[in-house]
Amino acid sequence: MFTPLNPEDLSPNVLIFTIQPDEGLVLRIQAKSPGPKLCISDMNLDVTYADVFKSAPPDAYERLLLDCMLGDQTLFVRDDIVELTWKLWTPVLNAWAGDPALPLYEYPAGSWGPAEADQLVQSDNRQWRDLCLWCRRKE
Repeated sequence: MFTPLNPEDLSPNVLIFTIQPDEGLVLRIQAKSPGPKLCISDMNLDVTYADVFKSAPPDAYERLLLDCMLGDQTLFVRDDIVELTWKLWTPVLNAWAGDPALPLYEYPAGSWGPAEADQLVQSDNRQWRDLCLWCRRKE
């Protein structure tokens, strides 16, 4: 039935988790359109938190402040853990600073990252997904 189709002509299935401000998930799959003809197209299975629960989830700071007021310390880090983390990562940072074979790429805040990240995924014929464009799909 699917012999006329080449695999490279089909889009891959994609599972996308969306985070603030539009929490949810999208599963994009290939589906055959109803009818006798072989017509394959993208189909989105789209679920958002607001649609399912009929209310917007709390803002991240609302949640953080509520946890703080309730005494829930699971989202907070103790100072001894911070000190131990610096002790662990300082040699790694020093190695990065002293060895050109281990480059640490810098990029401007708010950007999509260094150009080297694009080159990394393009070497396997992959690409980054512009999630901001995906989030605007409902506009």
